[in-house]
Amino acid sequence: MGLSAKNLGKSIGDPPARVLSDISLDVAPGEFVALTGRSGSGKSTLLHVLGSLDPATEGEVWVEGREIGAMRPDELCHFRNRRMGFVFQFHYLLAELNALENVLMPARKAGEKDRRRPHAEALLRRFGLGAKVHRLPRHLSGGEQQRVAIARALVMEPGYLFADEPTGALDSANGQVVMDILMDCNRRLGTTVVLATHDPEFASLAGRRVHLVDGRVKAD
Repeated sequence: MGLSAKNLGKSIGDPPARVLSDISLDVAPGEFVALTGRSGSGKSTLLHVLGSLDPATEGEVWVEGREIGAMRPDELCHFRNRRMGFVFQFHYLLAELNALENVLMPARKAGEKDRRRPHAEALLRRFGLGAKVHRLPRHLSGGEQQRVAIARALVMEPGYLFADEPTGALDSANGQVVMDILMDCNRRLGTTVVLATHDPEFASLAGRRVHLVDGRVKAD
């Protein structure tokens, strides 16, 4: 069933300012889609609306045959925690928790911390952090912290991974490591990836590009 947006519009502020206008698109299961556009084009806002982090002002978002705007808050929270993973420009790790504990945060919310621990440890090993599972974020490099954040996004084995400028705070080498991980998740695990990025080189690695100008899709 995948992900589907129908006539999405988004306004913010008072008086309302239009950020997204009349966006309709379908993302098939297993696709890797890059949302591109200049700063202020609406790509991050669109990603947040598609990922249920921000409600649309108009239109509908359907995920796996369910309209997320019609879900109760508790129902949406449960669905998001189990079916969606999120990676942002900044890692948002909890400073007092070590790498493994940070990765297990979504599993703790779902009451599955013990069951998911082996998977969390395996993810950290896969991302080259097997020897650093007990380190606090301040003892990890920026690239390592972002890899922990990606492992956290994947620990519940979500069908959808939303990445908002995940390489924006990294140097080119670490940015490429992050992109390699996202591509591996897409190709090896079949995870649907939606990436918002201003970097044309990284966008070219996606199977499909959706280009936004002034809150509207100009090319797909």
